[in-house]
Amino acid sequence: MDTRTAEHICDDIEIRIVNGDLVEGKPLPAERSLMEAYGASRTVIREVITALTAKGFLRSRPRFRPIVCRPDASTAMHAAGGVIKHLLASSQNVHDLYQVRVLCERMLVRDAAVGAQREDIQRLRQALDDNEQAIDDSARFYATDVAFHRQLYVISGNSAFPAIHQAFVEWLAPQWSQMPRSPERNRTNFLAHQAIFEAILSRDPDLAEKALISHLDSSWQFVSSTFFAEETP
Repeated sequence: MDTRTAEHICDDIEIRIVNGDLVEGKPLPAERSLMEAYGASRTVIREVITALTAKGFLRSRPRFRPIVCRPDASTAMHAAGGVIKHLLASSQNVHDLYQVRVLCERMLVRDAAVGAQREDIQRLRQALDDNEQAIDDSARFYATDVAFHRQLYVISGNSAFPAIHQAFVEWLAPQWSQMPRSPERNRTNFLAHQAIFEAILSRDPDLAEKALISHLDSSWQFVSSTFFAEETP
């Protein structure tokens, strides 16, 4: 069987998963059953399973039948990550991806300033408090920094945005996690987070956006001067 046959089988199984014919959380039919159903060799069926796993339609473990999954935003971002990570070897590509993050968060802070509910404000305040308490512990500060920004994505109420945030974290982690850190630098970042929070609390979308841009621009300058001193965009 040729590659086009594998692609045809992939398409058919994807449709069966989306339609619910193959049930989420249940094992995929055995390889032999698929071979008989599609008139394909074991090699082709295994190629199909590998492709569907990469796309997020299956969750595979050695010696077990693959489990059917219905892809969501998180699995889509994870699948894209395998390609995107290869694009981040130069400062220009890292900068371009970072600017996508900036555009997302500019929109999100404006939305939060206008529409955040009491529970949203409480969670954001708690994330800010955790961030402040971690200033002297850089590893913990990095985790609470990520958690603070994640709340901006959660406030939207759109399940795709937290998945997008997680993707940004994973894609940019090689640079961000290796940055030299100090309590002084941590405090600067905390104060920037505090300014964003206070603008949201004041229901001022323009001020929230301005504080966010200032914070992320400063962060980029620090990253680029650390890792891309000879080729900063």
